[in-house]
Amino acid sequence: MALLTLEDITKTYKQGELLVHALQGIHLNVEEGEFVALVGPSGSGKTTLLNIIGGLDTPSAGTAQLQGTDIAKLKEVERSDFRLFELGFVFQAYNLVPVLSALENVELVMVLQGLSAAESRQRAEHYLQLVGLEKEQQRRPSALSGGQQQRVAVARALAAGPRLVLADEPTANLDSENAGALLDLMHQLSHEEKTTFIFSTHDERVMARAERIITLQDGKIISDVRTNKHD
Repeated sequence: MALLTLEDITKTYKQGELLVHALQGIHLNVEEGEFVALVGPSGSGKTTLLNIIGGLDTPSAGTAQLQGTDIAKLKEVERSDFRLFELGFVFQAYNLVPVLSALENVELVMVLQGLSAAESRQRAEHYLQLVGLEKEQQRRPSALSGGQQQRVAVARALAAGPRLVLADEPTANLDSENAGALLDLMHQLSHEEKTTFIFSTHDERVMARAERIITLQDGKIISDVRTNKHD
């Protein structure tokens, strides 16, 4: 069974008097450990699709299932728990808590999951070391560069042990060196940890590393290409 199964996902909403068809009949299966890029022009539906997969938005029709759980049918509290335990998020704006250190930001999700303080600390330190920030773990976000903050966000997303990481334009604010290093790290971890990554992106650097490129246009999938980039 696929990790993620989308069946006939449709999303419409009103913009003034206009009815916008953000997504139109999306069918998609994603397997465990895939490294997937969602691409397409602005307004093609990439972020809307990512939000539906992540339970941040609900479809107007169709089903989005993560290992058999229909995300849209969960109650709000259940959906919140589902996001906490099953999903990791990496956003363009980092979404770090400014008053917490890098270490505390990574620990936070695991504390919410109910892990012990000792295990949360151990896992947080491990993932900060993986992203090359073991010497910066006591710094707050304001004392970190953009690339470092994004690495903290990746460590936070991975430390909680999600099955699926959703990344919305994660490299948009990064220079080539930081973006390349971050993408290489996520690509490596997708294989080592068997974590599935789905990116919404315009970035050629992401597409160059993706093992599967799904192109959206006007709310529809117009191509789905496997690149066979497994190394």
